[in-house]
Amino acid sequence: MKQDVIVIGSGFSGLSAACYLSKAGYQVKLLEKNPTAGGRARMFETNGFKFDMGPSWYWMPDVFENFFKDFGKKVSDYYELIRLDPSYQIIYGEDDFMPIPAQLDELKEMFESYEKGSSKNLDKFLKEAQYKYEVGMNEFVKKPSLSIMEFADLRVLKSLFKLQMLTSMSTYVDRLFKNEHLRELLKFPVLFLGATPENTPAMYSLMNYADISLGTWYPKGGMHEIIKGMVSLAEELGVEFHFETEVVKMESINGSIQAVQTNKGLFKSDIIVAGADYHHIDQKVLSTKDKQYSEQYWDKRTMAPSSFLYYLGINKKLKNLLHHNLFFDADFKQHAIEIYDEPQLPSEPLFYVCAPSVTDNTVAPEGCENIFVLIPTAPDLEENETIREQYFDIVMDRLEKLTKQSIKEHIIYKRTYAHSDFKKDYHAFKGNAYGLANTLKQTAFLKPRLKSKKIKNLFYTGQLTTPGPGVPPSIISGEVVAKYISKQFKI
Repeated sequence: MKQDVIVIGSGFSGLSAACYLSKAGYQVKLLEKNPTAGGRARMFETNGFKFDMGPSWYWMPDVFENFFKDFGKKVSDYYELIRLDPSYQIIYGEDDFMPIPAQLDELKEMFESYEKGSSKNLDKFLKEAQYKYEVGMNEFVKKPSLSIMEFADLRVLKSLFKLQMLTSMSTYVDRLFKNEHLRELLKFPVLFLGATPENTPAMYSLMNYADISLGTWYPKGGMHEIIKGMVSLAEELGVEFHFETEVVKMESINGSIQAVQTNKGLFKSDIIVAGADYHHIDQKVLSTKDKQYSEQYWDKRTMAPSSFLYYLGINKKLKNLLHHNLFFDADFKQHAIEIYDEPQLPSEPLFYVCAPSVTDNTVAPEGCENIFVLIPTAPDLEENETIREQYFDIVMDRLEKLTKQSIKEHIIYKRTYAHSDFKKDYHAFKGNAYGLANTLKQTAFLKPRLKSKKIKNLFYTGQLTTPGPGVPPSIISGEVVAKYISKQFKI
């Protein structure tokens, strides 16, 4: 007789867990509080514009390929991938644009133009980053991280030194490169990991390997095409979807949860996988006796940033923008301090502009541009429409000045999104956008556990548990929890 599994939440981790569990022979029901699948990777369409609501960077293509391969499928069965070249550009000031070539030989030439001899150090940096990526993906990332003993393996222990866990990303990069633009280029991928480059282990240069060597890609039609592909696969595997179905209460009897209470009634289950916000399930949905952690524990967690987001429809084509654009024309270190060390609204924000219509003519009406603007901010900040508009004006004035064109007067659609929206739509702890920060004290077995210590049939997946935040780690998180369950609850 098949065992019933309820998966809560249809983000990347929930969909991944549902697929792997269904393949293993479980009867899977997926409950989603919102009207559509995807979690933060939902999309919306309006006035001919098609907006991805969350993730926009497609890195680590091997993770997506391996996911679909596990089900006898290929990425190309579900969406078309385009490699971006240039991968993205960094704007340091007026007439100071740094487009990042996709080809390594061209990138080395670019490095040499900024700093003589730097291409040799780039080779060294990428070789070490490749080692970290391969060890991380093969030795660390797929461990359930329930005990330190999982890492008590001679190969793993030996690798810890080469992984540079005790050297900061900032120190590591600064030793190899003197040019400030090159330094910021190599430090930027850790910006969303939840700490300053000064407080992020140099192990995370593996992100640079993913960026530079594996490339920046785009699924035609938008990032939501990945979600559509995963939903299609899940349905093919027999997963049953229930939308606008929010889990409001769970309580154990004799150490197990037999059913979950939703706004649409009771759902019985043998096993529960929570892909919704971990803090919300632990503190708001479970009864007091079943909580895994205290509120004090959660308050001491370091969260990755939140964001101010602006979805814009423009009634003309824009110049001087690529698909991905990072505006570093303000003080990189100061903005990082105001996110991580002294949380406050940024005095001079760095910001990011995604313009997918530069690559894809299906996401905007003819002759128009689809862009979204993102300002990373500290989580748990008070914000309102006045503050959102204040920051919108700040970044739009700079965007117009730096790209030398009028934009604001050509906006025909605008939607804002920030901390309170993340809380409302996803129950996001402290309004975070990216999950739990990847600090040394919140790595591997030091993260919130994927298995409840109090309830034998309750498990967690997603960006607040193993292996961490981001789209590829979330997909892997679903795989890890599903395979762990398959070992514990054999059919």
